[in-house]
Amino acid sequence: MNTTTSAATILDVYISEDKQSYYTLITMGNMSFRIALDTGSADLWVVSSACTSSGCSSLPRYQLGYKSLTFESVNDNQTLFNVSYADTTTVSGFVARETVLLNNLTVVNQAFGLINSSNVSLTNDISGVMGLSFSRLSTISDTVANATSIFGSMAQQGQLDYPLFGLSLKTNATGTLALGAIDATTVTNRSRIEWYEVVPFAPYNGTNGTAASYLQWVIELSNITVNGTNVTPQPTYSQSASNHSLALFDVGASGIYGPYQDVARIFDQISGARLVDASSGQWVVPCDLSETISFNFGESNFTLQPTDYLVGPVSDDPYYCLAWPAATAPSHDGIDWQLGTPFLQTVYSIYSFGIDTKEAPMMGLYALHNATELDESVADVSSYFSSASATVDTMLPNYLVSTPVYTTPAYIFNTSVSAPPGLIVSSGLATSTYSPVLGTAATVNASAIPTVDPSPTLFTYIVTVSSGVVSTSVSTASQATVTLGEPPGWSSGAATVHVPTRFVVLALSALLLVVAC
Repeated sequence: MNTTTSAATILDVYISEDKQSYYTLITMGNMSFRIALDTGSADLWVVSSACTSSGCSSLPRYQLGYKSLTFESVNDNQTLFNVSYADTTTVSGFVARETVLLNNLTVVNQAFGLINSSNVSLTNDISGVMGLSFSRLSTISDTVANATSIFGSMAQQGQLDYPLFGLSLKTNATGTLALGAIDATTVTNRSRIEWYEVVPFAPYNGTNGTAASYLQWVIELSNITVNGTNVTPQPTYSQSASNHSLALFDVGASGIYGPYQDVARIFDQISGARLVDASSGQWVVPCDLSETISFNFGESNFTLQPTDYLVGPVSDDPYYCLAWPAATAPSHDGIDWQLGTPFLQTVYSIYSFGIDTKEAPMMGLYALHNATELDESVADVSSYFSSASATVDTMLPNYLVSTPVYTTPAYIFNTSVSAPPGLIVSSGLATSTYSPVLGTAATVNASAIPTVDPSPTLFTYIVTVSSGVVSTSVSTASQATVTLGEPPGWSSGAATVHVPTRFVVLALSALLLVVAC
């Protein structure tokens, strides 16, 4: 364990109304925000009161006019922050520093993006994104000295009981994000966690780097089975000596995505499946099916039942259901598979950050489906969608859609630099003041993994009156009322602007550009 004062905490996690993201509550500069979680990125950003574009004008925003005593400007607010996402949406603004509170954990001087322009679609008053990946992936780390991802800050400052976090994602209840430990109410048997070495990546081509480092939460994917029939993944590139495909675990992705060469063979095993959209790589299958899809990362199978991978009946013909995975074009980083929330909802996922010079990053997966449970029947699947009653607004083509053919892009990493899974590196991970307790994926000391309990949501009261009569009642724990995006008791018209205005937002047609002035 770490020799300095450390802690663990657990935050509630909620699914958005559109089912596209999971979010939690954080506090910055005495203001509370709902922030979407993303293990596929590494930066923290929040929309600011200067953002008037359609993507953020109605959201709770960081009030630039409030004199937060913990706000610190970076380069007089002239360090630009720009992020583009795979769906072509973008955010832009500038970099600043602020104190971030996550329950009992306080992260001081955390570098983050204050957004002035955005076309990212956010619901449920979600005001930004908290990236939980490695700092090498951070846009801010590239431009600001001594800036790391928010989890990297906690791990490098030794604030946690252990440098790991765990995610429990639920569709109809409250999930959890545990920081520094794992959720004891979800993981009831730590010996059942299966551990896998994270894959590092060599330096980018054309750079001067000579050593591999950790970039994303990626592990090797060994095998896929459909109802027991093997579909061996075919990697786009030979990234490792084992020649396995690579899979990214991404809570920021609302689907499961894989390469055409794998996805087409998966649906070949399901009678009646057909490709209906070549650009999105989307297949439909008969809704009355019982086939399972399993992913294997070197040990046990992690199995998806039909209700895990079916999106829902299509409005055009409810006999058919849209299904995951969707197929994608080859990626130049060699990450063929992206396992988003449909997969992550079936496991408790653990992300161990690693320790400089001592321990490599690892991922732990704890299956939530009992292996002895019976597979879902056709009747089970039909009942599930009947109760949901909703259909997916889709028009099916009345012709056969051909599988597209792609040209494989050039690999972007330096193939002359070795990057084996489980590589121990000297920097970029947790501070070396931690003592390693996990060991290797093959020899994890499960009993040493710290746990934390969520706060109770129900309380039972037992009252005995003088006559001897005993009464029992159950009540829900009271929830503190939080005003999003505004400090308590503050009015936006009662304060002067705290930071100098360095940006002018110009509306040009449908585009919003941020320029320094």
